[in-house]
Amino acid sequence: MKRFRSFLFLCMFAIILAACSDTGDSDTTASSDEGAGEGGTIKVGVLASLTGALESYGKQTQRGFELGLEYATEGTMEVEGKKIEVIWEDTETKPEVAVQKATKLLEDDGVDFLVGSSSSGDTLAVLPLAEEYEKIMIVEPAVADSITGSEFNEFIFRTARNSSQDAYAAAAAIAKEGVKIATFAPDYSFGWDGVSAFKTAAEKLGAEIVLEEFADPAATDFTSNIQKIVDAKPDYLFVVWAGANSPWQQISDMKLQEKGIKISTGAPDIIALQLMGPLVGMEGFSVYYHTLPNNEINDWMVEEHKKRYNNEVPDLFTPGGFSAAVAMVEALKKSGGDADGNTLIPLMEGMSFDTPKGTMTFREEDHQALQPMYSIRLETVEGVDYPVPVLIRELSPEETEPPVMN
Repeated sequence: MKRFRSFLFLCMFAIILAACSDTGDSDTTASSDEGAGEGGTIKVGVLASLTGALESYGKQTQRGFELGLEYATEGTMEVEGKKIEVIWEDTETKPEVAVQKATKLLEDDGVDFLVGSSSSGDTLAVLPLAEEYEKIMIVEPAVADSITGSEFNEFIFRTARNSSQDAYAAAAAIAKEGVKIATFAPDYSFGWDGVSAFKTAAEKLGAEIVLEEFADPAATDFTSNIQKIVDAKPDYLFVVWAGANSPWQQISDMKLQEKGIKISTGAPDIIALQLMGPLVGMEGFSVYYHTLPNNEINDWMVEEHKKRYNNEVPDLFTPGGFSAAVAMVEALKKSGGDADGNTLIPLMEGMSFDTPKGTMTFREEDHQALQPMYSIRLETVEGVDYPVPVLIRELSPEETEPPVMN
């Protein structure tokens, strides 16, 4: 009996050892798989104005981001063995809604990245959440300088150009010693930062800013604003604007150019270009128009966009969405699929990546993407029902590099 009990005890001990050994092997295998970064899903939460005044911008970003993911993953929608899942949220161009949607993405959906948004106001409201949750946020297409300036945190990387890059390109076109310039912009962060940056760049070139006029961003009547500009008697009016309610028709109706005031601005999206017929011959700058870049990635994007969207060409913010997707995929390739924000920061600082606009580089100091811009003239082109931005010359990333403001 004693021998039987001893035998039974030894058997049970052997079973326990085997079980422990199996558990240990399973844990080791799981840890190895996790370390290799294989399997699983990368979740991306994209904030955009999919309704409201900036709806067209949000949809351009959406199309570009989807095309960019396809291009960067060669159609697999995977990186380093992990599937990419994209969750879209409409901010309605309301900062409080943007915060609600971003919180939902981070807490309920458990996203690994944030991307967005169409409005600088929405984006500024969300920036602290990226830092709080330690998630990389790729800013596109919001341009306020403060995003990578006074409100910067290390989890923010921006593929969109900022207001100062616009300003340096714009000032190069019209500012010089003795020239008097008035500015006109919407009365919120996008407009304030745009005017401030332009003023700095223009005054460095010797120009004088004689009036800074701001209008309600939701306004449709700009008569009183434009009259103040006429009364200031500038040589040039430099306009910073975004949204469907543009002032171009009223600027034309009030005959500023006949009064000796030349107009200069950034070439906007196609909807706004359709209202700029009276400005044919104007020289300014462009962030993007589909015929300006000369590279294979842009050719691919234009061709695929036309195939999928009823022969429509990519618009102003389509390449930005594309670039944000490429930047994310390239960063994940560098990390072996690890989406941890703290791991990605040093890998993304100084990272260069190819986009429809050419090569972009995240500047180490403030994570602003340095990128090409375009000096253009608006011209009439046969078969096109709006003034077309025609290239004068490409402005290098070094020419439009903004100051570090963080």
